[in-house]
Amino acid sequence: MKRFILCAVCAAPVFFMLSCGSVSVSRVSSDSLTDLSGYWNNTDVRIVCESLIDSCLNSARIARFAEEKGRLPRIKIGTFKNNTDEHLDPAIIPNTMKVVITNSGKAEFVADSATQNELRAEKQDQLGAASYETAASIGNETAADFMLTGSVKTIVDRDPTGRRSTRTYFVNAELTHIETGVIYWTDENSDIKKDIRQSKVKF
Repeated sequence: MKRFILCAVCAAPVFFMLSCGSVSVSRVSSDSLTDLSGYWNNTDVRIVCESLIDSCLNSARIARFAEEKGRLPRIKIGTFKNNTDEHLDPAIIPNTMKVVITNSGKAEFVADSATQNELRAEKQDQLGAASYETAASIGNETAADFMLTGSVKTIVDRDPTGRRSTRTYFVNAELTHIETGVIYWTDENSDIKKDIRQSKVKF
C-alpha cells in the first residue's frame, strides 16, 4: 500500500506538468515552404497546380478549339481519384485549377454535377412557387465542351531498416471532349518527391 501511494505522489507532478503545457501559434505566409509530416500538403498543391495550369493554358489544341468555335471552351470538373495511401481531398487540385484558369480568361467552367442537381431542384421549386416573370426557365443550361479529370498516386520506396523512405507523387490531369471522347490535353506532374528520415528511438 505504501509503495502504491509513493508511486502516485511521484507521478502527480509529471501529470501536472504535461497538462499545463503551453501552446504557441504563429502565422506564416501562404507561399512559405512547410513540410511537417512528409505527406501531401498545401505547398505541394501550389507547386503541382502551377505546373499543370501553365501546361493547360498553353495547350495549342485548346487554343485552336476556341478559335474555331469563336468562343471560350467550357469545362466541367469530373472525378479526381485519390490513389494514394493518404486521406487527402483530390478535389483541391481541380478546384484550384478552376479558379486560376477562369480568372485567366481562357476558359469557362460550368457547374459540377452536384451543383447542377441543386440548381435543377431550385428551378423546379420556382415553377410552383415563384411568379412566371421571375422563375428560372428549365432547359436553358449551358453545356460543357470538356470534362476535367485526373488522379493522384504515390510510389513509396523504403530502405530495409524502415527508417528512411521516399514518397513520389504523380498527379495526372486531362481534358476530354465530352461529345467525341477525344483527349485534347493531358499532362502529369511528378515534381513532388520527399525524402523522409526517422531517427532511431533511444530510451
